[in-house]
Amino acid sequence: MGEIEEPLLSTSKLECLEQEDDVNEPEVAEDNRKPLNMSPGAVQLRKWLNKTLKIEMSDGRVLIGVFLCTDRDANIILGSCSEYLPEDTILERWSSDVSNGDEARMLGLVMVPGKHIVNICMDEIDQSSMERPLSSDLDTEGIM
Repeated sequence: MGEIEEPLLSTSKLECLEQEDDVNEPEVAEDNRKPLNMSPGAVQLRKWLNKTLKIEMSDGRVLIGVFLCTDRDANIILGSCSEYLPEDTILERWSSDVSNGDEARMLGLVMVPGKHIVNICMDEIDQSSMERPLSSDLDTEGIM
């Protein structure tokens, strides 16, 4: 009665260790198609991923950046984002010497609150021109 029995190692312990090794292996995706239950809006958002968007905000600022994600509150994450201030704001903040409204401020990764978004544009002409390969038929005389 006073003896304490030591538990015997069973093969189940070895099986558990083997299963732990399998957990760390990445699973291969069997199907790369989109889920069948995606709404038309979700399909459209997926098409806009990694495209350049121009967002006009309620205070007049314009943000241009790469669309990375959104959430249910219509907040948007833009990458490589630049901010353009409206001209009247620039004139108020700076002297009359600096009145160029085209000067951008690089922001980087930005979260744009959905409640401040007035308008969103995607310039499809610029997108298609970026996807075309450069032509070797360039007129170098016009450039120089």
